[in-house]
Amino acid sequence: MPEPGPPVPAGREAGAAFPNAPARQAPGERLRAVFGRLEEELRGAEATVSDLVRARSEDAGAAGVETVEGRVAQARRIEELESGARHTFQAFLTGFNTITPVPATLAAPDPAVAAGRTPSRPASHPGVAYQLLVDRHFLAEPAAVTALDERVLAGEHVRVVDSPLIKLAVADGCLAMVQVSPERALLLRPPTLLLATELFAAAWRHSRPYLREGGDLSPEDRRILQLMLSGLTDIATAKQLGTSPRTVQRRLRALMDLASVTSRLQLGWYAMRNNWV
Repeated sequence: MPEPGPPVPAGREAGAAFPNAPARQAPGERLRAVFGRLEEELRGAEATVSDLVRARSEDAGAAGVETVEGRVAQARRIEELESGARHTFQAFLTGFNTITPVPATLAAPDPAVAAGRTPSRPASHPGVAYQLLVDRHFLAEPAAVTALDERVLAGEHVRVVDSPLIKLAVADGCLAMVQVSPERALLLRPPTLLLATELFAAAWRHSRPYLREGGDLSPEDRRILQLMLSGLTDIATAKQLGTSPRTVQRRLRALMDLASVTSRLQLGWYAMRNNWV
């Protein structure tokens, strides 16, 4: 029997059996290869994220949405909306509003506010039709009734809802601002503008007039009924009207007698059914 030859090295044996097999790499080379692949994958992921961010920004622009940061910037935008309106101006007025003073309703803050004086409202163009919707929280604010009376005398349409409103303003049905937090609002253009106009239209349909003209009631009695229906106490109503709680109670009692009812709840139902408010 022939003597066995020297052992064949493992690499040669493998190479003889698998001539196309890659040569074995040193540990350092393998690590460099792994990190090289990871670096390529990270570059690819970064490019993908950049593309997504760019696409989202382009979508936001196409959707017509712009963010307005800060209360001063929001007040400035509302002033621009009102002063720039040519045909219609619609707005929600709420006591939760933190960007404009109640006496001037939609006027932007200026140095007069800091000095304790009421600023003038932004000048609107002649012929602009106003629709203002207020909530019970707005009616409870100091000087709210006076501000609304001035709006009504100016020929503006004012209505009331009992549920809280957000801050919203729409100019000419083509540009709107909606407040989403005390420090942030969204400026809407078509097509997303439709969300603001539909919201205003729905709330307007479920509202009631601030002061209904005609009938046998005096404007003062109508104001008292309006504030009572909005949930204000006799003391709060008296403060708004510049009178005493006793006078408010006396006039409400007279209205109950006129309506032949025995409670304020019944008075409210009667007032709504008979167009007193």
